[in-house]
This record gives sequence, structure tokens and C-alpha cells, in this order.
Amino acid sequence: MPRETTSLPLSLPAPPSGTPLYRWLYEQLRAAILAGRLRPGARLPATRDLADAYRLSRATIIAAFEQLKSEGYVEGRTGSGTYVSKVLPEQLLQAGRAREERRLPHRRISLSSYARRLPPFRSRRAHPVRAFRPNQAALDLFPTTLWAQVAARRLRRVSTKLLAGGETLGYRPLREAVAEYLNTSRGVKCSADQVLIVSGAQEGLDRTARLLLNPGDPAWMEEPGYPGAAAVLRAIGAKICGVSVDAEGLDLERGIRRWPRPKLVYVTPAHQFPLGVTMSLRRRLALLEWARKAGVLIFEDDYDSEYRYSGRPVPALQGLDRAGVVIFGGSFSAVMFPAMRLGYLVVPAEMVDVFAAAQSVSTHHPPLLGQAVLCDFISEGHFARHIRRMREVYAERLGVLLKGAREKLDGLIEISNVEAGLQTVGWLQQGQDAEVTAQAAAERDVELVPLRRYAFGRTSSRGIVLGFAAVEPKELRRGVEELAAVLRI
Repeated sequence: MPRETTSLPLSLPAPPSGTPLYRWLYEQLRAAILAGRLRPGARLPATRDLADAYRLSRATIIAAFEQLKSEGYVEGRTGSGTYVSKVLPEQLLQAGRAREERRLPHRRISLSSYARRLPPFRSRRAHPVRAFRPNQAALDLFPTTLWAQVAARRLRRVSTKLLAGGETLGYRPLREAVAEYLNTSRGVKCSADQVLIVSGAQEGLDRTARLLLNPGDPAWMEEPGYPGAAAVLRAIGAKICGVSVDAEGLDLERGIRRWPRPKLVYVTPAHQFPLGVTMSLRRRLALLEWARKAGVLIFEDDYDSEYRYSGRPVPALQGLDRAGVVIFGGSFSAVMFPAMRLGYLVVPAEMVDVFAAAQSVSTHHPPLLGQAVLCDFISEGHFARHIRRMREVYAERLGVLLKGAREKLDGLIEISNVEAGLQTVGWLQQGQDAEVTAQAAAERDVELVPLRRYAFGRTSSRGIVLGFAAVEPKELRRGVEELAAVLRI
């Protein structure tokens, strides 16, 4: 079969100024191939003939041909010349798409038991803050300009040592600053060697649960309690044992009667989530003594105890521990801003090595520059000033909520006058169901969370969670009026 030759159908003006000639020629040849003016299998003229015909250097022609070859538009045959490919790259892509569309059913991917226990992932869109959003600080009042200045100063003097990475336990100066802060402000008894920097309290609990629990092991949780903790325990296959909460905190005697041999106890003693109860000293001492004798470890989640509005923050459970049965966790993300993703664990001295080993095979350590900036923010006194300022703001907003409730919601809802935290609980007084009330309030742009959403078993259908910290006073007053209108219908 005689080979097919062709002349090039190029009759274009000079290439645009600044465009390399080989690139211009490549684009014209590629366009001619895709348009069908150069058909599949067509033989291209020799590079010398093209150079003469178009007054280009042979090097330019060769460069354009090589680019076309590398992308699959032409192919060279030894001793024969250069030909337009019979199957073009675009055809291969279309064939691949067609194969994908006609793909036959395949074996279902087998997930681990851990993956099957994970809760469904739901992406949440950000919405403007409105009454009564819970679990959120007043992010608009965080001193972002000051934070940027501290960060810029740190970055200007960053060292190669800092860029190279650091200890698995975390940035040493930050661990020292955290230990000093916890000892002086939270009554925690620890050294920097017991502090582990993590990406938040959630990671700290996950790390603890993985090291202490096997699938099927029982773990106590407050009822109602923090859903994030329940998700961690459920994902690793632990048996969640809900223990009710009374006026003194976790009901220890009831827990012992119903679930006598847990391996881990999760508690929020400073400000129980979500009821706001502070565990009494009597109950704390009893819990520690029982844990010591039973060989049970306690995870103390100190998620927002900095924000206490009556007197000094209650000293931590860990500070009373003399037997090394308490693992203490906290988060800067909760009290500063969520995007920070930095928290800490304080672990008994004999457990430091195993926690460090677990850290080394996962995150190794959170981003070191972020740790260094936070360390400067704390050591320069900005963190303490921010906490003091926000404590005053939140106390004022809690007062606005309680005053509005007395004026507009008397006889309709009883609101707990909590002494700490970012939210409180209201109890419906006229038999309304919390879920129905929340749906009606949502239609008026008011956020209510029924208490039963934080429970693992049966709990009251009258409780609703009311956040106040992130909500401006004007919006709190509007929320009270809208809630009153809902409850009077």
C-alpha cells in the first residue's frame, strides 16, 4: 500500500509577537490534526522541506514535532518519516470515559469494623450567628490583629531548628507554658514532661480511648453527655455505659450498681456538658478513691472551665488525684477560635512513653509554627487578658438572657442559672415537647437544641440547650421574644 503524504494546510499570518515559533507551529499542527485537515495516518513532510517551505529553522520544526510526539499526536517510524497518529489522545480520553460509563459492577470494597462504626459525615455550612447558638465562642471579639502581629514577629525570627520539626510530645516552650498555666489557674499538678500537645480535645480523647480500650470494653459516659465523646467510643467498639447526672455531677453509686467494671470513665466535672452542673468536692473524692481501688482510669475533659462567672474556676479533678488515675484534656480551640486546632493532654508520668509512641505513628506533632505562635501569645500575657475580657462579655450576655427570661418567659420556661460555660439549659414548663418547640423556633430564625440529642438512652423531652456566648445582646433579646411567641401559641 503506497504511503500517504500531504502538504501542510497552514496559511496563517505571522505568529503573535512574543510567541516562540516552535510553539506557534505546534499549535497550528495540533489544530489541523484535531480539525481533520491532517488525517490519521497521513505522512508529514520532512523537517528540511518544511523549513524551506515556511522559512523556519529546522530546529524549530524538530521542536514542534517532538512536542506533538510527546503528547501522542504524531509518531515517528524509523527510516520512514513522521505520521499523524491513528488514535489521538482525545479519542483515548473519550474511550476511557465511555468505559467508565459502561463499567460493570465490581466487588464491594470491604471496610474495617472501625470504618463501619464511624458516624455518617455531615458537612455543615456556616450561617450567621443567631439566638441561641450553643457550643460557640464570640469569634468576632477575638483579637485577630494582635494575633497576626504575634505570628508575624515569630515568623520573622523563625529558626531552621523550628522549621526542621520538634519533639513528638510537642513544642517544649509551649508545653512549659501550658504546665505553668494549668498549675496556677486550674489547680492541675503536672510538669511539662507530662504535657502532650495534640490537635484538640477530640484527638486527645481518641488517642486515650485507642490506648486503653478494646472493642467491647465498657466505658462510662455522663447521661446526657458530649456527643463527640460518644462518637469516639462507639467508633473503637467500646460499650457506652450511660450514667445519670444529679445535682453533684456524675451519679457514682448508680454507675457502680449498674456498670461495676468499666475500663474508662469520661467526665466533665468543672462544667458538665450540657447540663452545666459542677461536680461537688465530695463526689470528686469518692470518684477518685473508687477509681484507685478498681483500677479504672478517668478522662477529665476540661473543655470550657476558664469561663466561670462566679469566683475562681473550680480546681481540676486531676489536682486531687494522688494515684495517677486521671488523664486531663483541654483545648485552646474552644476558648480562642476553632480553626486553631491545638489542645493538650496531661497524662500520668508512667504513661507518657506510650502516648508519645502513639503520637509518633500518627500526627507526630501538630504544626510547629502554630505551636510557637500560641506559646508567644500565652507567654506575653495576651491569652490571660483575652480570657478575662471574654469572661466579662459572657457574664453580661448570660445576664441579658436571664433577665429576658424573667420578663418574657416566666411560667413558660425555667432557665438554669449556670456559673460557667457558653450555654445553659431551659426546662419547658407547660408540657411542650422540645423537638416540636425547636422546629417552630427554627421557622423564626431561632436555634434550639433539644436536650435529648445529647442522650444515649431515655432523657427528659422538656429540656432545651440555650447558647449565649456567641450571641450579641440585641440578638439574645430578639430570641427571647421569638421563643415566647412560640411557647404561647
